[in-house]
Amino acid sequence: MKFSSKIEKCGLSPMRKFHPYAVAAEAKGRKIYHLNIGQPDIETPQAFFDAVKDFKQPVLAYAPSPGVPAYIKAVKDYYAKLGIQLDDGDILATTGGSEALQMVLTCILDDGDNILIPEPFYPNYNTFTRVTGGYIKPIPTKPEEGYHYADRAKIEAAIDEHTRAIMVTNPGNPTGVVLTHEEMRMIADIAKEHDLFIIGDEVYREFVYGGEGLASLAEFPDAAENVIIIDSVSKRFSACGARIGVLISRNKELMAQAMKLCQGRLCSATLDQVGAAALYTVGPEYFAAVRDEYKKRRDTVVAKLKAIPGVVCECPKGAFYLMAALPVDNADTFNKWLLEEFEDHGDTVMFAPGESFYATQGKGKNEIRIAYVLKQADLERAMDLLALGIKAYNARK
Repeated sequence: MKFSSKIEKCGLSPMRKFHPYAVAAEAKGRKIYHLNIGQPDIETPQAFFDAVKDFKQPVLAYAPSPGVPAYIKAVKDYYAKLGIQLDDGDILATTGGSEALQMVLTCILDDGDNILIPEPFYPNYNTFTRVTGGYIKPIPTKPEEGYHYADRAKIEAAIDEHTRAIMVTNPGNPTGVVLTHEEMRMIADIAKEHDLFIIGDEVYREFVYGGEGLASLAEFPDAAENVIIIDSVSKRFSACGARIGVLISRNKELMAQAMKLCQGRLCSATLDQVGAAALYTVGPEYFAAVRDEYKKRRDTVVAKLKAIPGVVCECPKGAFYLMAALPVDNADTFNKWLLEEFEDHGDTVMFAPGESFYATQGKGKNEIRIAYVLKQADLERAMDLLALGIKAYNARK
C-alpha cells in the first residue's frame, strides 16, 4: 500500500513519541514527573461548565460555519479591550488553534513554497507545513543568546522568491521569548515591504512575567492585509480539551478562502463554543493569579537548571516553557534512558527532546523543552531528578 509522500515527511511529536516508554515505566511501578507536555494543571474557570450545563436548546444542531454568534462576540469584545477593533467577518471559530494554523497554511502555501519561522519552534508546525507541500525555512537562534530572533538582517536574509509568510509564536513555545512592541513593528514592516503574510500564534498572550501589557500583531492597522492571528482558549483558560480556537484576519480575500475549509468541516463543536464564549467573561484577577503561579514555577525551574553544571539556559519572559542545552550527548537517547533505566526511590522524569523543534538538521540534539506546568513541590522534585539523571547518565562512560 502506498502513502502520501507529504505525510511520510512528517514525524511524530516529541511530546508524544515517548508515550510507549512511559507506559512501560509505569508498568514497572515508576512514578513519572511529566515535563514533556504543555497541559496546564490550573483549574478551568467554572463559567465554562456552567454555560454547557445551562444549554437549553432542544436539538444540538450544527453551529454556523464561521462560529456561534456568542463566541464571535466574545472574541470581538476581548480584542476591543486590547484596542483592536474587529468585524464579525474578521473572525472564524476553529477546532483549536491547530486547525486555524492548518487552514491558514493550506490557504497560502503551494508545493515548493516556504514559510519563515524562528527555530526552535512548535514541532507540529512541521506537520502543518509539510502536508501542504511547503517547507519551513528556519530563522536560526542560539541558546547562548536566549533564542533571540528579532533581527531585521537575519530575517530578511532568509527571504527568497518562494517565501510566502513569516510566522512567530509570541510569547514563544518552546523558548518563552517575548517580542517587544518595537520588534513586532519591525517584523510587520518586513512583511509589508516584501508582500508577505505575518502569522502571529498568540495563544500564550496572557503569560508574560515582566509587567508587559498584552500585545498582538493585530495592533498595526497599516499591516491589516498582511497580519493573521491564531488564538485559542486552550492555554489562556486552561481548557485544552474544549478544542476551540480562532482565526483572525482583516484580509477579506484570505478569510473567504478559509471559509471554504470551514464549510468543509461544517462547524466547530457547538457546546464547546458556548462554553468558550462564557470563559471570556472571566475577570483580570484570574489571569493575575495564573501569571503569579507560573512565574513562581519558572523561577524554580531556572534556579534549579542554573545549579546543574554544564546547563545553558536563559530565563524565559513568557509562556510556560523553556529550552535548555544539557551536558549530554543526545537528549533523545537520554530521555529514553531515564524512562527505561533510571529511577530514584521509584521516581523518574521525562521532557521533550529538542531536535524535533528544529528544521536545521543536527541542531538541538542536546537541547530539551521543559513545560513548567506541575505544582511547585512536584516541579522541584522533577528538577532534582533531572540533575540526578544527568549525573548518572554521564557516569556510565
